Amino acid sequence: MTASNSRHHWLALALVASTTGFAGAGAAQLVKPGTAPAKGPDAPKPSDQPPSNDPRADAPIVPDTEFDSALPPLSGDLNAPLEAMAPLPAPSTQAPAQAPRTPATATSPATMVAGDVLPPIGPSDPQLAQPLTPLSSFDTTPLQTAADIKDKDAPEIRYETATKGLDEAGDGLEGEYKALSALAEGDGKAANATQVAARAREDEALAVRLLKSLGYYDATAISTIETIPDADTTKPARLKATVSAQPGRLYSLSSITVQADPTTPPDLVRTQLPLKVGDPIEAARIQGAEANVSLTLPQQGYPFVKVGERDILLDDQTPTGAYTLPVDTGPRSSFGQLRTEGDPVFNLEHLGLFPRFKAGELYDNRMTDDLRDALVATSQFSTVSVEPVRTGTMNPDGTEQVDLLVRQSAGKPRSLGGNVGFSTGQGFRAEGTWQHRNLFPYEGALIGSVIAGTQEQGVSGTFRRATAGRRDRTFSLTAGANHSNYDAYDAFTTSVGVRWSYDSTPIWQKPLTYYYGGELVGTNESVYDFAQGRDVRRTYGIVALPGQVRFDRSDSLLNPTKGYRLTLNLSPETSVQGSVKPYIRTMIEGTFYYPVSGSIVIAGRAKAGSIQGASRDDLAPSRRYYGGGGGSVRGYGYQRLGPFDPNGNPVGGRSLNEFALEARYRFGDFGIVPFIDAGNSYESSTPNMSSLRYGAGIGGRFYTSFGPMRFDVATPLNPREGDGKIALYISIGQAF
Repeated sequence: MTASNSRHHWLALALVASTTGFAGAGAAQLVKPGTAPAKGPDAPKPSDQPPSNDPRADAPIVPDTEFDSALPPLSGDLNAPLEAMAPLPAPSTQAPAQAPRTPATATSPATMVAGDVLPPIGPSDPQLAQPLTPLSSFDTTPLQTAADIKDKDAPEIRYETATKGLDEAGDGLEGEYKALSALAEGDGKAANATQVAARAREDEALAVRLLKSLGYYDATAISTIETIPDADTTKPARLKATVSAQPGRLYSLSSITVQADPTTPPDLVRTQLPLKVGDPIEAARIQGAEANVSLTLPQQGYPFVKVGERDILLDDQTPTGAYTLPVDTGPRSSFGQLRTEGDPVFNLEHLGLFPRFKAGELYDNRMTDDLRDALVATSQFSTVSVEPVRTGTMNPDGTEQVDLLVRQSAGKPRSLGGNVGFSTGQGFRAEGTWQHRNLFPYEGALIGSVIAGTQEQGVSGTFRRATAGRRDRTFSLTAGANHSNYDAYDAFTTSVGVRWSYDSTPIWQKPLTYYYGGELVGTNESVYDFAQGRDVRRTYGIVALPGQVRFDRSDSLLNPTKGYRLTLNLSPETSVQGSVKPYIRTMIEGTFYYPVSGSIVIAGRAKAGSIQGASRDDLAPSRRYYGGGGGSVRGYGYQRLGPFDPNGNPVGGRSLNEFALEARYRFGDFGIVPFIDAGNSYESSTPNMSSLRYGAGIGGRFYTSFGPMRFDVATPLNPREGDGKIALYISIGQAF
């Protein structure tokens, strides 16, 4: 046999040996179920295998002659081409002859061949028949590995940051970059240098993105990390991450093309697109210009305008960009009719009282927004929306009629409210209210009120009809009974009043408001009779026609920070107490609010009042003017500024004046307010400046969504005998 044939022979022997070993292992597996064949160093050695009685065990798988004949002849030429392999012989159609089976013995493993029957399986393990353990009983806590343990003492790398080139593109760009920088967000600390490098790569992309937003479309940026040795060798070296940007050329608009249907007036879209050739291709500028088109066209008769996706074709040779904007203007439209769906909170007749436009007028979405705001201000809805709907009906002027669809969702009609306060001289006072806002549709409310306090108690009921015949007009009818017990008087009062008003709401603050009405009052009050030198009780009947006009240019009802207000009150009255004595009560008040900075507001107030036509002693004590208290001159007791009787109790006057100045400093939801007040009331009908009383103090504010909580502490600066040293005031809202 040649050397080549020897190699083939050993290969055949290896195949025979492996086949025999496999057969033995497989037989052992069949004899003993559930036992895997041994592998690795524990596998039986060839010398350990028991001899086989099967005559096929030593026979080669492939005879040598057949094996040698299938091999191509070898050539000594290494570069000779390979010979083609001979075709394989056709498969035989005869079944192979089966070797005689040898029964298995206790000392020799059985070899399974086709047709053999598996021996019976031994008894099963009884534990396999038990139910599975519930999953909930397993401990699902992940195993802790060394990678999960955080070393509290792990070293922390410090780094510095620097930028170059961004200031060339604009003054504000570097500040915007720092606000978004990953390096800056890391606050100069990182776990390792790789983290610093990763942040620097993020800032590279940020710098390029910001530069492109300004029109620098050739911008590039690169970051470098360098080590800065520390003078103290015991400390680790610091890193310095530098992001260097190269803005490149600034691209500008070479042309502006608007693709839109003809409009009225012509070129309306182009006129409302504030871009011109030569402008930088700046993202904010272009987006703002497109937003202006979306905003102004619905105000000029095009409610369905749609601004398409812009296209800017850049030319890197110039460098410029050709700007194209498609705009679908939709039909030019005019107002049509109102429609409604959803809850029937208001019918169409009542809804018709709210619009400030007439059918046929050119559509203006500001009027649509105004209608929605007015409906929200009624507090009758949980949600309400107003949107234009095409009708396809053309008007003689060429516009399409557009109806407004009002979707109504009713809100809760009942509500509870209240306020609590305390002040020196007035004591504790709490007021609770209940109301049903739509008990008498539409917008007919019933309001009940109860006052409980240390020096005042009362109950009242009010019927109020909002949108009474026209938008923003309110009619109210009020009846109540009240008991007041103050140093100035003790009074039991009943009253009935009627009023028409045009008021502001927290949602809809109006620059001009007013009210007028009538009032009937019957009151029994204690009063000091100077002629008799003692307190007496008298009953007064009063008929009044009160009215008020307010001009309001402030920015908030409860917490104004800028603007001013001017209020005039006028009430012609007649007092019947033995005889009829007419008189007129007047009051004028002005306030201003000036923001010194974002956190400090200077607020001031001046007030003056006068009663003409009757002497002080002919007036019911409750209709006179008094000074002092949380809404007047702080530091003095409630109603304790003005003339006194011999018993030391205030008797009021026919005139008063008041002044106040505050510095309102706010930080977050809290504030501090130092203030100084001045004022007095006088027996004469004209106030004077000769006997002003001053008070000063400091207050705290806690700002909430419905207004500030006020806590003021004040002291009189020029007190009289009997005046307290400290006065405390707690309420909701600013002092003025």
